[in-house]
This record gives sequence, C-alpha cells and structure tokens, in this order.
Amino acid sequence: MTDGYPIEGLAIPNLAVWKGDQVALSISAASILAKVYRDRIMIEMDSKYPGYGFAKHKGYITVAHTDALNKLGICEIHRRSFSNISALS
Repeated sequence: MTDGYPIEGLAIPNLAVWKGDQVALSISAASILAKVYRDRIMIEMDSKYPGYGFAKHKGYITVAHTDALNKLGICEIHRRSFSNISALS
C-alpha cells in the first residue's frame, strides 16, 4: 500500500490508499519513520547551509524560512518544483 498515489514502474503490485496514513497502520508507521529521517537530514543540512534555519523549520515554509530565502537565495537542496522556490529561481 502507498499513501495516496500509486508508484509507477514498481515491479510488484501496489495499492494507492487515499489518506492512507489515517487508515492503515503500515502506512502510518512508514510516514512517521520518513518524517523522523527527514528531520535528521534537515538538522545535518542546517550546519552545511547556515542561515536557513533548516534544523528549526525542517523545510516547511515559515516566515523565518521565507525571510532566509529572500536574504540568501535558494541553495542546492531546495526543491525547485515548489512554487515558492521556483518563483525565486
């Protein structure tokens, strides 16, 4: 099972479950693990890219993150597919 969207090209069958983290324990657990892993990466990125506040906001767009983007510009780890980031590119 996946949360929301099927995984194209996966060699095994998969079932997309809309809001799966709310109805399936396996998806919910995977979501928690992924967020904990992401948070650890963001803490590491905070020391590599000082001034952005990654350790605090974990990549979510906040006023402080927006201020840092306006002051420092985007860096190589920002996802350019996000509208607020692509607007600065």
